[in-house]
Amino acid sequence: MKLTKKSHACIRLEKDGQTLVIDPGAFSEEDAAVGADAILVTHEHADHFSEERLRAGLEADPATQIWTLKSVAEKISAAFPGRVHTVGHGDTFTAAGFDIQVHGELHAVIHPDIPRITNVGYLVDGGKVFHPGDALTVPDHAVETLMLPVMAPWSKIAEVIDYVREVKPQRAYDIHDALLTDLARPIYDNQIGALGGAEHLRLAPGASADL
Repeated sequence: MKLTKKSHACIRLEKDGQTLVIDPGAFSEEDAAVGADAILVTHEHADHFSEERLRAGLEADPATQIWTLKSVAEKISAAFPGRVHTVGHGDTFTAAGFDIQVHGELHAVIHPDIPRITNVGYLVDGGKVFHPGDALTVPDHAVETLMLPVMAPWSKIAEVIDYVREVKPQRAYDIHDALLTDLARPIYDNQIGALGGAEHLRLAPGASADL
């Protein structure tokens, strides 16, 4: 499986000639979803869900389909009839040749005064990759590669470190990093790498790794 990091929280996974894209949001490249055989969206926030990015991907390939939670599906089903599938915690399905399990139900708390929205994470191919969206969900399954939301308005580095410790992946790759400046990256790299208990890695947008 080939992992390609796109900007912010978006990743591309390739296997056996098929491509799966997760969370092509407004902080990601305009063509982030182009070339995808299947697209997964974790929740409705604009940095994860962009109808413009989805439209570009679906118009590029009439066979491309989307799997997402109800709140996002309600926004886009009419625009893409028959191509949007609604999923929730506990569901399993196959998309672009990848076996997917859905984990989680709620977005992390941003502030007690802000109502929580729904959020799901996607476990790919029996734990080969886990993308949690905007939550620190711990799946009831071993994880090889954790896509780690490294910096967000709803988290602090202690929580990020403890999340890595709880999931116990073989490796963690940074995502959700558009707000993290280059000046601050060494601090995060050093602390998460030293304290998380797993190999901590970072890919520049457009860079790839074989898993």
